[in-house]
Amino acid sequence: MTENGAHAALAHAFLHAFKERDWDALRALFAEDVTWTMPGAGSISGTARGADAAVRRAREIAGGGVRTELLHVLVGADGVALSLRNTAEAADGRVLDEHLATVLGMRDGRVVRVDSYLSDVDGMSAFFRAS
Repeated sequence: MTENGAHAALAHAFLHAFKERDWDALRALFAEDVTWTMPGAGSISGTARGADAAVRRAREIAGGGVRTELLHVLVGADGVALSLRNTAEAADGRVLDEHLATVLGMRDGRVVRVDSYLSDVDGMSAFFRAS
């Protein structure tokens, strides 16, 4: 498998683990020193540092009932950009409907960096209200 093919396969494994809520599999994809940045002022915003913190962030996103639709996988020299659409509805009527790019930086077959770029930062912040 080419390096580009390996990057795409790792990206698909990342999405599969998230969709299946397989936190052990997701953690295994992360380097110990992974960082995950998210814009905004929501409870999931900021930088999560380390594999355990990155998994906690994924669990919080999933806990909000987020459904993720893969639109495109875009392969680069050092990673992959995932074009996604996230939707969710909270019990109190708050709605999340955003397009995003999740960029996975990779090294030695592991995810070392996740950067999320959102179409509706304010909407995400309102959906995932900071406590």
